[in-house]
Amino acid sequence: MTADVPPRIPSVPAPVARVPLSDQVRNFVLEGLLDGRWQPGDRIVERRIGLELGVSQTPIREALRDLQAMQLVESIPNKGMRVKELTPGQLTEVYPVRAALERLAAELAVHRMGGDVTVLAHHLGRLRELAEANDVDGQIHHGVEFHREIVRAAGNQVLLRNWESLAIELWTRLSLKWLRTEPHENACDHEAIVDAFRRQDPYVGRLVQLHVLNYAAPAGSAEHN
Repeated sequence: MTADVPPRIPSVPAPVARVPLSDQVRNFVLEGLLDGRWQPGDRIVERRIGLELGVSQTPIREALRDLQAMQLVESIPNKGMRVKELTPGQLTEVYPVRAALERLAAELAVHRMGGDVTVLAHHLGRLRELAEANDVDGQIHHGVEFHREIVRAAGNQVLLRNWESLAIELWTRLSLKWLRTEPHENACDHEAIVDAFRRQDPYVGRLVQLHVLNYAAPAGSAEHN
């Protein structure tokens, strides 16, 4: 006699993370803003996007509402949705909010990090290398990642979501593209922040806040590098 063999239980595949359609549409439009497909004042036609992406108008309208909240597009009566003109005034609204969030993040993160600045030091090193190579895109990426690591280290998901909603990297790239703002050569400023986290400086939050506010300083001012 053969021993009874228990029935084989079929394995259940792990759920696949699906990106909401509205997020896909939003990312599509954001890429279009960055690569020059849409310029300030251009109309964004919902039907055309729907045909290109094969989606209905509902996720497109959800995405455009998100972009309106980000102050990147605006609805004009009888003219539809258009790309907003980016002005220095908008930066003066975005950066104080970002600075306040990052001050709180740094104050929460400094104790949680316990003086371990390995990740921050990595991005600082890349900033120095990319500055020498005159790679502006690379500097923007690693600069934003440096700040994102601080916000992540705070361990507060509400804070992280609000910071991410500001679309930091996008604003930085668009300000360079549309306002011709000169990029900051700010590796030294980031080095001071790394040192403050290494020492677990209780005033690191204020240091980070002033650092971020400096991004919105007018070109040529004493605070602008």
